[in-house]
Amino acid sequence: MINDLQAHYGLKWNPFSLDVPLEGMLATTAVEHFTWRVEQLSHEGGFALLTGEPGTGKSVTLRLVVKRLSVMRDLQVGVLTRPHGYVGDVYRELGELFGVTLSPHNRWAGSKVLRERWRAHIESTLLRPVLIIDEAQEMRPAVLSELRFLASAELDARALLTVVLAGDHRLSAMFRTPELVPLGSRVRVRLAIDAASSQELAESLRHALQAAGAAQLMTPALIDALSTHAAGNRRVLMNLGAELLAAGVSRNLSQLDEQLFFQVCGAPAARSAGKRR
Repeated sequence: MINDLQAHYGLKWNPFSLDVPLEGMLATTAVEHFTWRVEQLSHEGGFALLTGEPGTGKSVTLRLVVKRLSVMRDLQVGVLTRPHGYVGDVYRELGELFGVTLSPHNRWAGSKVLRERWRAHIESTLLRPVLIIDEAQEMRPAVLSELRFLASAELDARALLTVVLAGDHRLSAMFRTPELVPLGSRVRVRLAIDAASSQELAESLRHALQAAGAAQLMTPALIDALSTHAAGNRRVLMNLGAELLAAGVSRNLSQLDEQLFFQVCGAPAARSAGKRR
């Protein structure tokens, strides 16, 4: 089906797939600045915070950050998605990502030993570690606090880790609790992604189509309709685009228009979905 879609419309890739190349995505000025700030942060260590509701573009931003950091020779980037478990579990995952044995031997003295082992690893390598954590609002406060200890040497003499934490509004709220205020004070780079305007969504959609090699695939009226219907949510926009693309192939259409949108989604459904959002 994927090959049929691309062949039918002469696409270099499906502009609405989850693994679309980054050049097919339009980064906002705020996202570009956040990415640049994280690059600078990686030289000194510390914490960066990325927040936004589902569908606003956090995952795309993280992909961009990882891509930019991965080309820096003296960095080693590790990514944790949906982290769960206790302190010992995260240490094990950290060890797997950065090639060091970090398995706790007992419940009480484990963390101190593992911190020392981590510091020894950093001193023995020329690579600076950067840890990217998605869905960080699912982490236990004790685990987040441990990251603070893990990232700093005694008396803050040397940063041992750069951490980018990404999550929804619950993550921001967690940093206002007494247990995590010390960690919140260490956050040096922040970006809160808001719902996009219909103009921003239309611009990103046009960019996606042009980058995929089919700038005229959708009529201007359809682009405007989809951008309005998505109600600020980029994920909704991509899902709608994917649905219409498949419908266009099944109907053997050369171009997707607003009439197809109403046939597939229905005008009443479009209005009610916008109200719910």
